[in-house]
Amino acid sequence: MNDPLRLVDRSEQARLRAWRGGTWHEPTLATLTHHRFSDSDWLFERKLDGVRVIAGCDGGRPVLWSRNRKRVDAAYPEVVDALVEQCADRFVIDGEVVAFEGDRTSFARLQKRIHLTDPEAARRTGVAVHYYVFDLIAFGGVDLTGLSLRTRKRLLRECFEFADPLRFSAHRVGDGEAFFREACRRGWEGLIAKRADRPYRAGRSRDWLKFKCVSDQEFVIGGFTDPKGGRSGFGALLIGYYQGGRLRYAGKVGTGYDERTLRELRAELDRRARTSSPFADDVAEPGAHWVAPELVAQIGFTEWTEDGKLRHPRFSGLRNDKRPEDVVREA
Repeated sequence: MNDPLRLVDRSEQARLRAWRGGTWHEPTLATLTHHRFSDSDWLFERKLDGVRVIAGCDGGRPVLWSRNRKRVDAAYPEVVDALVEQCADRFVIDGEVVAFEGDRTSFARLQKRIHLTDPEAARRTGVAVHYYVFDLIAFGGVDLTGLSLRTRKRLLRECFEFADPLRFSAHRVGDGEAFFREACRRGWEGLIAKRADRPYRAGRSRDWLKFKCVSDQEFVIGGFTDPKGGRSGFGALLIGYYQGGRLRYAGKVGTGYDERTLRELRAELDRRARTSSPFADDVAEPGAHWVAPELVAQIGFTEWTEDGKLRHPRFSGLRNDKRPEDVVREA
């Protein structure tokens, strides 16, 4: 469809602007909440366990960006190919790239693709990926960020042909509590709740909320312990988050690694070795090895303890789409 304006109600047309050009827009980031609710003014979508990707085209070949504005085209070449086939040469869309383990999205499985810079190597992994698109930021030279989410979703469905690996991110209106219970029953990460009448705003927003079935978030790696027994690489990662500009210790993570990860991650840690602890807190780990706080890991856990540590943490993978200094305790 070449004219998205025809689907915009007259009441919203004054919110349209000319697109300034380019293939990037800073994404909206959801805020964690433990308050589940139902409201007809909100849309509820499945929370996917993948990586956020902004895809854009400005008259040339489509470009894929991570949420911290790093090019990721090479990691997901089939997504670029699918976007080339669209009847559109000027657009910016927002979505999530995922890999599946059975019928569940798996960040751990996606690890085989995330850090690759060779498109052919990405294809050879054998890990199929899908790009779930949930928002339309610009189309045909028109900036759509001022429109309501409800209208942007309608335009998105009309402007693109969705066939694998491109998928439209479906949603429900209103009944968030029942949908959340269903999501947890099905083993999903949770839901994203979005105000249906709000524009697209860059940065952290309470117009988008996260309902999580499981606890997980990013943490910064500040050190590690030695392996024991027959284990290779390292024993556990020492992790933390930033608070007031200081790296606070959140505990150690000793599970979730295979042999390859232990070897390869140990090499990355050794390259970042330092003599002093980067943590603001005392870390009672005799013989701990310290590293520059440059690597960000996705960690799943059951809960926070009263003394601010993670209970039953498990390593899911490294992230390259978030700066260490942006990692804070989600609350």
